Amino acid sequence: MELQALIDRLTMAMIDFDKGDTMRIQHFLKVHRFAQLIGHSEHLDDHTQMILESAAVVHDIGIHPAEAKYGNCNGKLQEQEGPAPARKMLTELGYNSDDTERICYLIAHHHTYHPIDGMDYQILVEADFLVNFFEDNIPANSVAYTLNKIFKTATGKKIAELMFLEKYEKP
Repeated sequence: MELQALIDRLTMAMIDFDKGDTMRIQHFLKVHRFAQLIGHSEHLDDHTQMILESAAVVHDIGIHPAEAKYGNCNGKLQEQEGPAPARKMLTELGYNSDDTERICYLIAHHHTYHPIDGMDYQILVEADFLVNFFEDNIPANSVAYTLNKIFKTATGKKIAELMFLEKYEKP
């Protein structure tokens, strides 16, 4: 199946999973787009791009299960509760077992920043930070610190700098 068609099917399944929760749907859509852009700009191979984009769409699938189970959805609980519903969704959509397990691994580690063991993982983390910097109104000094400590891709760094650290005058 063509990448875009696969991601579109997964995105619709995730919108259904998060139905009624506009904020979370908007969040994963933004993370996906940044991940897609960074992946293309960093010249990922097609398979890694598919894993990255799929993981970006479902990276926060553990939020609702964590809230239901614990009344809390902190990062560690998201990582803990995300793989099971993701595995079910991915399997139903026809993902193979190796790809499903890598995507579930990324979900189970997307709030764990050391060690990062692949470009799919690195870019997912950067894309999530780009969205969270804005959504959580993170101050520029914290953005700069995170850029220095966690960001590795030239594209992710450039986007973060342009969005959060560059001052410009409007014409």
